[in-house]
Amino acid sequence: MTSGPIFLGGHSYGGRQASMLAAEEPGITEALLLLSYPLHPPRRPEQLRTAHWPRLSTPAMFVHGSRDPFATLEELKSALALLPGRHTLLEIDSVGHELLGRKANPNFGTEIVAAFTRFVDALQFGSAPL
Repeated sequence: MTSGPIFLGGHSYGGRQASMLAAEEPGITEALLLLSYPLHPPRRPEQLRTAHWPRLSTPAMFVHGSRDPFATLEELKSALALLPGRHTLLEIDSVGHELLGRKANPNFGTEIVAAFTRFVDALQFGSAPL
């Protein structure tokens, strides 16, 4: 047993697996941190990986690069409408699926943690997410 909240997350397929678990077992985690969620295979936007999203009531923060071939920011924003739970999207400019790039902010890891902390704090105190 734990004495504090549990958060799940992952990068790419790891995040997808965490979201599938949370959809199957609501309450298993307080919130999700999903880095570069693979919305669809590259160049196959018709093959969405969102079948479980309508059952995902766990609050989720998505972090997504503007050059990610697994979904454009517009595709991801559109798909987020399927989620019944609270969610937010942190856009990282000029990076791809790996969240790295020549123009990547070297402090983006710290920014992600700060944004997730704000998201979780908003959940606990009932204010609006980011």
